[in-house]
Amino acid sequence: MKINKWVLPIACCLTLSAACGGSDDTHEDPIATTTVRISDPTVSEVAADKASLSATISTNNTSAILKKGFCYAMQPNASISDQTVEMNKAGTSLSCPLSGLQAETTYYTKAFATIANSEPVYSKEISFTTAVPSATSELDTYIPPTYADDYTGIAAWNSRAQWNLANVHDPSVVLAEDGYYYMYQTDASYGNAHTAGGHFHARRSKDLVNWEYLGGTMQSLPAWIIPKLNEIRKAMGLEDAAPVESDFGYWAPCVRKIRNGLYRMYYSIVVPGHINGSNSWGERAFMGLMENSNPANNNGWEDKGYVLTNASDKGLEYMVKPDDWANCYFKWNAIDPSYIIDKSGKHQLVYGSWHSGIAIVEIDAATGKPATALPTPWGTSDDISAYGKLLATRQMGDRWQGSEGPEIIYNAQTGYYYLFVAYDALAVPYNTRVCRSQNINGPYLGIDGTDLTNFGGNMLPVVTHPYKFNNSNGWVGISHCAVFDDGNGNWFYASQGRLPEDVPGINASNAVMMGHVRSIRWTKDGWPVVMPERYGAVPKVPITEEELTGRWEHIDLSYAYGKQKVSGNMTLSADYKVTEGSWKGATWTYDADNERISFSNGVEVCLQREADWEANPRTHTIVYAGYSSSKTYWGKKSR
Repeated sequence: MKINKWVLPIACCLTLSAACGGSDDTHEDPIATTTVRISDPTVSEVAADKASLSATISTNNTSAILKKGFCYAMQPNASISDQTVEMNKAGTSLSCPLSGLQAETTYYTKAFATIANSEPVYSKEISFTTAVPSATSELDTYIPPTYADDYTGIAAWNSRAQWNLANVHDPSVVLAEDGYYYMYQTDASYGNAHTAGGHFHARRSKDLVNWEYLGGTMQSLPAWIIPKLNEIRKAMGLEDAAPVESDFGYWAPCVRKIRNGLYRMYYSIVVPGHINGSNSWGERAFMGLMENSNPANNNGWEDKGYVLTNASDKGLEYMVKPDDWANCYFKWNAIDPSYIIDKSGKHQLVYGSWHSGIAIVEIDAATGKPATALPTPWGTSDDISAYGKLLATRQMGDRWQGSEGPEIIYNAQTGYYYLFVAYDALAVPYNTRVCRSQNINGPYLGIDGTDLTNFGGNMLPVVTHPYKFNNSNGWVGISHCAVFDDGNGNWFYASQGRLPEDVPGINASNAVMMGHVRSIRWTKDGWPVVMPERYGAVPKVPITEEELTGRWEHIDLSYAYGKQKVSGNMTLSADYKVTEGSWKGATWTYDADNERISFSNGVEVCLQREADWEANPRTHTIVYAGYSSSKTYWGKKSR
């Protein structure tokens, strides 16, 4: 820290005189004289945003001084017309703290005193320069999130004000014009607590860490659902159905800001029962639309009705046994919507759960409904083409595959659309994959070059996967994500995370679903990596090379069905070698500007400061995430 200071040998002096005239025999002629001198100021305890000033006043008449203190400015010749700090204590010793200063900035300051009917008395001026912000101080004052991962004690409906991110499933997140992030979700909660409060529950946050629960956005089954169902059934030659309202499933809302004053929520409602008896395929799902001018008004969502339904390319051949998965009646499943306005300005709806894969439909911007009129939802593949075009599939022609929950975004910085997809069963194996395309309609390619649109295949890379760091139970079922940004180039991933099965002391521990928000970094090749630790708003203090040496917890996060990947130790030495762990013998280099480590085995990882959720007490640490052509790696610095 450098402090510029002028040392001046002569103090300022002011002498004030007053004389009264008159005859010698009626008036005395006293002369009242006040002398004020102020020493050169001294500065101490200079930090990035504060400093302490001191000086001494010498005077023969302390009662004549009206005000005293220091004035300061970012240019020479400071005066009391600039910023001032006054001392109200009696005496002639001046000692004042300055706060709210700008870092790495030179300030000019003088001590001053004022006397009635006179110009202010100033000391000589000195200057000082505030310090560079201290990484240590910012991190030392960091307060990590405090809410518990095991929220079963507050899971009940009457404790909903305490939920924060408890009871979150299949979240969708939108940044609204009021500066809040709003989160909406599938109807699911520990102990089915949500059944008391409607459907598609909402919460909001300013910092992505602390969330305020808002309640359900849909209070009952939309009035159009059963009439629309029976309209289709009648056209199929079937009798009307009368399903019980409480048996419908409410799934996977997607909320987007269309413009200021217009927000759209696409939602899925699954009809209970079978098409025509227990030996036929299960009934269809419907996708509907709600709109709101202000998401802060949680009761302001207005239903706009039917959008689309399941479509079949098997005509009316619906007598398929409900466990004949490979012969599924429907081609497209009207579940799990994602919505995007593409770079050309067209509105697109992406959807699909299991069945044939992920589909895309163009939407009319004005109505929010399909741009092309939808025909009867059965027929040949050509007959139902208006219901969607294939974007990605795990296996071409497979009617029952573990992929669902698409989320699509466009990153203008990379020039790619990114399609995130949930893989496998949701309880434990659930994991997230991503592919990309420069065209909204594909083809979408994985990091290994696999064409998921035209040929199908296993999508790589793995983005999230069941995992476990030391001193924790870890997390499983981490998928069906929302991907969003803050408008300033910072991207985030949100999903539920489940506790593993059979955690001691927790009944039905795998039903505990905590909302997870994680930061996304981007590789130099333009692929998104999701940070292993949940977002905790840790100050973005630059990561130094010196901090990287020592022991890390390293996880090979490559795919293993239903297996929780566990961390092992990896040590980086100061001479740029890996001296412990599965990469022992490799060397490393650090790109401080982009906060990336490159290893000699060809793997590059992105670094970030994050909350250490497993530490006791919780604190902050450094984490990494990165890819090879077929594997994903997570890690965090050990304490």
